[in-house]
Amino acid sequence: MIPADPIKQSRSPHPPDAAPRRADPPANAIAPHPSGHFVHRAGAPILPHRLRAFAQFDLSGESHDAMHVLTAEGRSLQVLVPARWITLWMPLSGTLDMTVPDCRWRVPSGAALAWRERALRVDAHRPAWWIAVCGSPQAWAPYLRPHGDDCEAAPFPHQDACSHTLRRLAVRTARMARRADAGALAESTLAALGEELLDWQHTLHDLLPRCSGRTLYRRRQTLMRLLWVRHLIEHHEEARLDLTTLAASASYSACHLIRSYRDVFGETPSEHVTRLRSERALKLVLETSMPVCEITEALGFESQSAFCRAFKNLYGMTTSQARHRLNDDLGASQAA
Repeated sequence: MIPADPIKQSRSPHPPDAAPRRADPPANAIAPHPSGHFVHRAGAPILPHRLRAFAQFDLSGESHDAMHVLTAEGRSLQVLVPARWITLWMPLSGTLDMTVPDCRWRVPSGAALAWRERALRVDAHRPAWWIAVCGSPQAWAPYLRPHGDDCEAAPFPHQDACSHTLRRLAVRTARMARRADAGALAESTLAALGEELLDWQHTLHDLLPRCSGRTLYRRRQTLMRLLWVRHLIEHHEEARLDLTTLAASASYSACHLIRSYRDVFGETPSEHVTRLRSERALKLVLETSMPVCEITEALGFESQSAFCRAFKNLYGMTTSQARHRLNDDLGASQAA
């Protein structure tokens, strides 16, 4: 007769003299992060960073597996963002200066910028108060859900007026991130922010069917390239960018860029540039006292006569007539 194995006999769920073992927490239970902040296991850690004047913060040296919520106030601040990170920038007061290798532009108070792909440098040269939510694609993944039939839940690089809901959720996310006991509440707030971020860009998602490409992934890549061209047209420091430069920025030929841009946005790059220059010309004429020669130079016209001719052809009056009409309208409204 084979004796019973003493080791097997001693195995039991709970030793006689020991307290019953506690059950393991579920996979999505709140778990502590080494930093002391609590997050769900299904989401990335949410780490707060408070920046003050004269600070420089390089996100490339921070965890790529965490979400980083930046709140900053003061001047002479600089943040460096690595390539391919997804970031949301929201100045609550003041202006942020953005720099990428091919372009420099500003994000004023009241606007929001979603950015990805290209490395980014952000400067606050003057006093400003702003919030930013930053993370790698894998860190953002739990907080972004696909929009409609889109297979990739990621925002497009885009700057626009900030919605009230987006601003409110960003402020709430910053507050929750600073609370070590927020746990699931911080995660749910960030998820709501991610959902609102994609909804804020619904007009861009509506452009995907117009883009060339056999698959949705290819159409997304097409739209990304065209949005970069549109960004250069709207925000580049140079008043005029030639078609060759714009096509090279998207890795397209000039003819292919013209056709694709018109199919998606309803106008060619040249028509877009002309429309923007016309709108800026009218704004400078009506809202400033700048001399016509300075407006001509600011808008990149070859000569003052070329600007005046273009302005009259577009609006049916000269710059002097436009300013006189504005003054007459203001006088009439004040008299009434």
